[in-house]
Parts: sequence; C-alpha cells; structure tokens
Amino acid sequence: MSLAIEMAALFRRDIARLVQEVRAFPSDAALWEIRPGVTNSAGNLALHLEGNLRDFIGRQLGGVDYTRQRELEFSARDVPRETLAMRLEEVQELVYGTVAGLAGAHMDEIYPINVLGVELTTRQFLAHLYGHLSFHLGQMDYLRRVLTGEGALKFVRL
Repeated sequence: MSLAIEMAALFRRDIARLVQEVRAFPSDAALWEIRPGVTNSAGNLALHLEGNLRDFIGRQLGGVDYTRQRELEFSARDVPRETLAMRLEEVQELVYGTVAGLAGAHMDEIYPINVLGVELTTRQFLAHLYGHLSFHLGQMDYLRRVLTGEGALKFVRL
C-alpha cells in the first residue's frame, strides 16, 4: 500500500471522528460555547479545520476552486451542527480522494506554497496537516467533555 493511500485513510478516519464529535454536542448552542481560559468554541475549531483542509489539500493539491476566509473560521457563530457535519463529510471525501490520488513522485515534490517559513515536501506537509487535525480534534473532544460532563466517545471505525 502506498503512503498516499495510508495517509488518505488516516485523514478519512479522523475527519469521520471530527464529524462524530460535532454531532455529539447536545445542542447547536453547546457547539459554540466556550469556557474561561478557552479561546475558541468547538464550532470554530471545526470551521477552522474545514477551511484548512479545503485550502491546503483541496485547493493546493487537488486544484479545487476555494477562497479561504480564515478570519471567519474564528468569528462565525451559530452554524447548525448538522450543517457543519455535512460540510465536514464533503471535506472528508475531498481530502480522501485528493490524497489517495497523489503519485509517489508527487509526495517528494516541494509543497506548492511555503506556509511554515521553511520548504517542505508534500509528504512532510501532509504529516503536518494530519497533526494539526489531530490536535484540534483532541481540543474539541476535551471541550465537549468539559461542557457536557460526558466521557470519551466510542469512535467510529472505518
């Protein structure tokens, strides 16, 4: 199995977990709640991940037309849970198809833009994006637990 297929499968799994987290909030309002010491709501983290993945994978690697509005990822409010979940499911398919379709040689090329102040290969940047997804997914899970008093979710298996 190629690295691209393996990375695509990991993204698909964890974006499914992201969708599951969004749907696990008890109400639309709870998704947008924050607590003292926390800057972003789970809803804003989900919007941020959507924008990040649509831009850096869908647009940069897949050639899909997208104009990112990063400031709205952190200022928008009150997107219904189900609307956000459906948008993330679209991103899941976009990311899986794009990453799975990368040829081995493409993984060794320099990523099209320098985001972090240092040139990275596409492989390295995908690893960075996967870590970013995992980090914010963990934040959302913890915030949901604090807000609801509930424990860990039994995550879906793909």
